[in-house]
Amino acid sequence: MHSRHTLTSSERSRLLPFVVASGEISPRDQRDLMERPFFSLSKTKRTTPILYATGDVRVEVFGMPEHGMATIWDADVLIWAASQIVEAENLGLTTSRFLRFTPYQLLTGIGRQTGARDYALLRAALARLQSTVVATTIRNGQNWRRHQFSWITEWEIRTGRNGRAAGVEIVIPEWLYRGVIDRSLVLAIDPAYFRLTGGIERWLYRVARKHAGRQSAGWVFEIAHLHRKSGSLARAADFAFDIRRIAARQPLPGYCLRVEHDGGRELLRIRPIGDLSTHAVDKTVSPIGTSGVRSIGTLGVPLSGLQACKTQLSLWPETAIPALNLSNLESNSYVDGPGRSADNASHPSIAPSRGRGDGP
Repeated sequence: MHSRHTLTSSERSRLLPFVVASGEISPRDQRDLMERPFFSLSKTKRTTPILYATGDVRVEVFGMPEHGMATIWDADVLIWAASQIVEAENLGLTTSRFLRFTPYQLLTGIGRQTGARDYALLRAALARLQSTVVATTIRNGQNWRRHQFSWITEWEIRTGRNGRAAGVEIVIPEWLYRGVIDRSLVLAIDPAYFRLTGGIERWLYRVARKHAGRQSAGWVFEIAHLHRKSGSLARAADFAFDIRRIAARQPLPGYCLRVEHDGGRELLRIRPIGDLSTHAVDKTVSPIGTSGVRSIGTLGVPLSGLQACKTQLSLWPETAIPALNLSNLESNSYVDGPGRSADNASHPSIAPSRGRGDGP
């Protein structure tokens, strides 16, 4: 039995499968996805497009009426897939845009439970990832060129005789795959990210990881600018209220948040704290009330119970692909002292920038 969802003729017939066989690994995120408004921050269905433009950077995201736009929780699937690809390349394995894995591997890898409801939620997430249409100029060279794709070009869930999901096959787009195998475009993230429950705080952690990195001075953003960058449908005042609420709770792993004021501007300072477990770049190969906006700060999926489960990789004859398969500075704020962006952690200093738009 199987459930098949394709938009075009099967790419899987033309791609070698990358069969995921690794256990617990360090999660990695793709830089371009960490700061741009690629996902809905709400769990309620969103069909209102995201239309973001600054300088020569364009991001347009469209959700279909049937499923709605892919959410920042759905993006966990992409983070997990990227992490598996990076880990496999570190081990000298050939990777592919065509991934095979078990639902249990994915769900436990992103801190989800593995009950029937969670498998149903996974199906819904895959449907949103496939039906969401993204158009962007990021990584398309000096001349503006629209690159359009879906987060998953096709997917299939194989089921056993008892009807339980046993295996998953997905194909990710070339744009995302190339952004993962280029190690300069990948950052390790704290596994505690998956425990963040609110859409804004999840997005904010990714922005913090991308920009603040390990620099002691941290990074400062105008909250009004963060609102524009997030793609949130919340009113600017409600978004700012949510930022204050998050800063009061301090939920971001490895980072401290502080709201400041500079004249008439409300700012958010993000500083690294403690000994961050994440690395700047993977260098080997290849009492505040709640907001009135109900779509922000919704609860996430509870942590996994890590139930014992036999793997299902025997569904496919292959166990792995045997052969070896052989940036950007886009700050959206300013640093008000000596420091450097996370993109330039290896340099001793970078001159502070106070531009309100995105840098080159």
